[in-house]
Amino acid sequence: MSRTLQFFIDGAWVDPIEPGTLDVINPATEDVIGQVSRGTKADVDAAVAAARRAFDSFSKTTRAERIDLLIRIREAYQARYDDLVRAVSDEMGAPITLSRNAHVAVPIAHIDKMIEVLGTFEFERLQGTTLIAKEAIGVVGMITPWNWPLNQIACKICPAIAAGCTMVLKPSGVAPFDALILAEVMEAAGVPPGVFNLVNGDGAGVGAALSAHPDVDMISFTGSVRAGVTIAKVAADTVKRVHQELGSKSANILLDDVDFEAAVTAGVMRCFNNSGQSCISPSRMLIPATAREKVLELAKKVAEAVKIGLPSDAETTMGPVASRAQFETIQRLIQAGIDEGATLVAGGVGRPQGFSHGYYVKPTIFADVTPQMKIAREEIFGPVLSIMNYGSEEEAVLMANDTEYGLAAYVQSGDRSRAQHVAKQMRAGRVEINYPALDMNAPFGGYKQSGNGREWGEWGLEEFLETKGIVGFG
Repeated sequence: MSRTLQFFIDGAWVDPIEPGTLDVINPATEDVIGQVSRGTKADVDAAVAAARRAFDSFSKTTRAERIDLLIRIREAYQARYDDLVRAVSDEMGAPITLSRNAHVAVPIAHIDKMIEVLGTFEFERLQGTTLIAKEAIGVVGMITPWNWPLNQIACKICPAIAAGCTMVLKPSGVAPFDALILAEVMEAAGVPPGVFNLVNGDGAGVGAALSAHPDVDMISFTGSVRAGVTIAKVAADTVKRVHQELGSKSANILLDDVDFEAAVTAGVMRCFNNSGQSCISPSRMLIPATAREKVLELAKKVAEAVKIGLPSDAETTMGPVASRAQFETIQRLIQAGIDEGATLVAGGVGRPQGFSHGYYVKPTIFADVTPQMKIAREEIFGPVLSIMNYGSEEEAVLMANDTEYGLAAYVQSGDRSRAQHVAKQMRAGRVEINYPALDMNAPFGGYKQSGNGREWGEWGLEEFLETKGIVGFG
């Protein structure tokens, strides 16, 4: 990839209007592995203008034309699969097997699901004599994170294209290379000029300019609550739609009738997946107080079996976290758990044994965590599990909902009807019962400070549409 210092605007690779770069760091080695250009408001203006010019024609394309475009994007994406695998692994530290089997694989599932949804989606229906029409919202600014970089881009660009929107993407500066390859994919697929545009940079230079731009009709953002609040405030002056998927502190309730070995093992592994850097990570495990000893023994066993190593090693199950800033935040919160009196079951502060550099974190488990502790309330975004004891099912639900977040929640039980009863009481946008298979059409989004709006499948498509009523049509 030779275009790391360029942007993709109006179907062409262009140089930034003003020079400036951001270093890209390999978190396993702490070495600079490349640079991308740092965009400015002027670059955003050029990209938005291109998207605005393209919108009139692209929004009028047929359903069949947009399905055909998604099929071509899928084919071009598949041709660059190995390049994407290496990029994600190098830039954000994902183990190569996780990069291949999840990070790069899931976007294909998003494309496939959107092709399916688009084939039958009802863009128009007659309600009495009024035509209810769903139309593309317009130009969309997309700001995406580093933790699941391709997934978060795919679940925005797929519905945007299906709706007939045009877009400007600002990917994370921590993990920008996979997005640049994706821009090459869009070019190879023959996406019309101006429909997809990419400008690299930071939040202050590019994110703020996109959010405030009067010709951007919608902002779709995934990231921290702090950044989300800033974006919403900046966007308010132009009254654009703001769609956000923000933080989480997801509870995993293990009821007393569960198979504890299976439920604890899967719960710990899910918490540690992607080095704990998943917005829906089940980072609070709520257990019956009577099962404490059994659960701690099982959880410790899982933590000690984690294979920490270089992302390039096929045997590695946990790589580093993505950045120095993330590493330092996690260390601070692990220390806070110790200082506040939680019981350290596994892990702790510092790097794992045998690692003198790289942003590696020990897989850490705390027990006897109380709801007031920082590790029970703050999103750690690392491989840190807080185990909390409850006395009754009602108390477990109260504890699970006692958070400012509401993105995801989990319930494990040997009695499905009991699990369903608990799941209905959870204040979260997605609740999973007994670790189900992934449903690409399930709505993804949060309650409370976890954001607003939904992604994935038909729910994601709806977010990129306006609703029009033409009265007296029929």
